[in-house]
Amino acid sequence: MIFLGDTMSGMILVRDIMSKNVKTVRTDDSVHDAVVKMNKFDVGSVIVMNSNKPVGIITSKNILVRIVEPRLDAGVVRAKDIMSSPLITINSDEPLEEAAKLMAQKRIKKLPVLEKDKLVGVISSSDIVKISPRQMSILQELLKTS
Repeated sequence: MIFLGDTMSGMILVRDIMSKNVKTVRTDDSVHDAVVKMNKFDVGSVIVMNSNKPVGIITSKNILVRIVEPRLDAGVVRAKDIMSSPLITINSDEPLEEAAKLMAQKRIKKLPVLEKDKLVGVISSSDIVKISPRQMSILQELLKTS
């Protein structure tokens, strides 16, 4: 049997469902390097790091809009040039509901997770929906009002 979150309150925390194996690239890595890593590990995003601090995120959409459509060379363009920044993050001990609200308000699907300013995971909207259907209704309601 798996127990999630604070068993006293029944609350699910971000750290309980986040993915811990986060893929990263450096700000000066090429977009091609980011794409190779995303394909190798079958992930839809990578976190961009500068001096061991998360500073941005590159998603498949970033690549389509900022590289493919304008026909730029992914081998020349750097990660820092197409990443979404500033990076919106959440602390690992926040309730899952807070993550759902933040993602809906900011209209994002991936949320890097920090502990004492250190990247420890990432949580996605699909992670939330899988674990907590109640949170799905929160995401849907907030998206309607945005």
